[in-house]
Amino acid sequence: MQRAIDAYNRGDRVAMLKEVAPDFELDMSRSIGLQRGIWRLDQVMRFLDDLEEPFQSHRIEAEKFIDAGDQVIVQQTAHVRGRDGIEAKARTALVYTVRDGAVARMCMYQDLPEALEAAGLSE
Repeated sequence: MQRAIDAYNRGDRVAMLKEVAPDFELDMSRSIGLQRGIWRLDQVMRFLDDLEEPFQSHRIEAEKFIDAGDQVIVQQTAHVRGRDGIEAKARTALVYTVRDGAVARMCMYQDLPEALEAAGLSE
């Protein structure tokens, strides 16, 4: 997960996608933003283009990694700067499902307790 986040922050999408399985699924169905939906691997680049287009800069800061067997919960903050210089932060939690050493699924939740519950854990 950290390698994928580091690659994303460098703008190296090719390296980021090397960390995912061929049947990777990105679940943003719980998003409160415009990017709500579920994407397969062949749709992820378009998703990222649409997500990043309004911003001058963007980066992810992973704050906490929680091992949950074949899942890893990552509490993170997205830092963005709009084209007019306005900065914003969004804090979320992601549940990564790992299979055979690759990320098979990534599901975004609005907060850590929701992600922990989805992974069968509690805070």
